[in-house]
Amino acid sequence: QWVYNILEKKAEADRIIHENPDPCNGFVLVPDFKWNQNQLDDLYLIALVHHREVKSLRDLTAEHLPLLRNILQEGKEAIAKRFGVPGSQLRIYLHYQPSYYHLHVHFTALGYDAPGSSVERAHLLADVIDNLALDSMYYQKQALTFALRADELLFKKFQEAGRV
Repeated sequence: QWVYNILEKKAEADRIIHENPDPCNGFVLVPDFKWNQNQLDDLYLIALVHHREVKSLRDLTAEHLPLLRNILQEGKEAIAKRFGVPGSQLRIYLHYQPSYYHLHVHFTALGYDAPGSSVERAHLLADVIDNLALDSMYYQKQALTFALRADELLFKKFQEAGRV
């Protein structure tokens, strides 16, 4: 509901850094709660897509390339304009598995070791775009490795199924 409240401007409208209002290829860029916005060393923003049917990396196909390219280009431009941080100094990625199932993209300062930015969970947006350009169904076919904490429900389900 938090995501929908932001997208519908029922909450945090004053925190929006950038918005592309297109219902299919648009998004809202907001600071993540982990970032206090006082320094740029730990810059952390989230792009929330307007399209509600796309839940995670697994749902993406070549049909979503205009959306993903908008997020990459407009997100970098908005951050450079507002915070003076060039795109070359950003890590831009998606999580798999995500912490919530509404497609969102993380923008963090390159030097910031953000939670979940490691290779087993983060998928760079530029790589996602390239993979989908090569194969529209890449993320429906590809095996994706991901780490789970011992206290996560999904990990417990794997244990119960004898998969761990």
